[in-house]
Amino acid sequence: MVTSNVELPGLNCGLCGFRTCEEFRSQLASSPESVRRCIHLSENRIQQDAPAAQPTLAVQAESCSTGCGSCSGGQTIARPQMKGQLPWKDSLGRDFDFYLEHFPEEPGPREIIIPHNPIITRELDVQVGDILIGRPLGMSCGCPITHCGVATQVDMRTGVIVWCVTGPLGPRAKGFKDLGYYIAEGYEGLVKNTRSELRVGMRYYFQPHMCMLQWRHSGLLNYLNRTGDQWQVRLEGLWIG
Repeated sequence: MVTSNVELPGLNCGLCGFRTCEEFRSQLASSPESVRRCIHLSENRIQQDAPAAQPTLAVQAESCSTGCGSCSGGQTIARPQMKGQLPWKDSLGRDFDFYLEHFPEEPGPREIIIPHNPIITRELDVQVGDILIGRPLGMSCGCPITHCGVATQVDMRTGVIVWCVTGPLGPRAKGFKDLGYYIAEGYEGLVKNTRSELRVGMRYYFQPHMCMLQWRHSGLLNYLNRTGDQWQVRLEGLWIG
């Protein structure tokens, strides 16, 4: 079959309509022309010079402790290797100051957000534990990826929500509440690896370790607390680039 010669990217982005590349491959067995659904194999996509490859660490999905629902059984995830020589460049080859890690007891990165219409928080009756989706629009990042997450704090008066960003499989399997566009107000997390001195009041370039695009972000550091060999931080005034 034609499928034996097709090398799928393994990104599991879902844009083809299937949850994983392997599910898509099974479809190609009976409908090989469907390979055109994969935008990563399109001859018309924008070509860019590939940045230097980042060292990776293979992690088996079944042993992943985040519980975010992003991983399918048996899948191997590639993540930047955090030991030894660090690349300090994002996927577009841009320099940054540190990696932002999520708290180990939480299912994903902690993000403070507010819907463009804060009344939506009340209209959707968002509760702690709800699965949500939305996209940060405009000056607050402007990320092209729809974010999925689990609400951990909800302020019905102001509409502000704190959630942990996870992968797309949870919403697909269990349903979700759609926030539409939202403003990303801040990130909270841990810094274990940095090449710059961290100081409150300074703006830094950083890369969220679990960012799907592996793009650098920028934020104003307005909280800093040393905990053992790492720093707990809060960053506001976010943007990408």
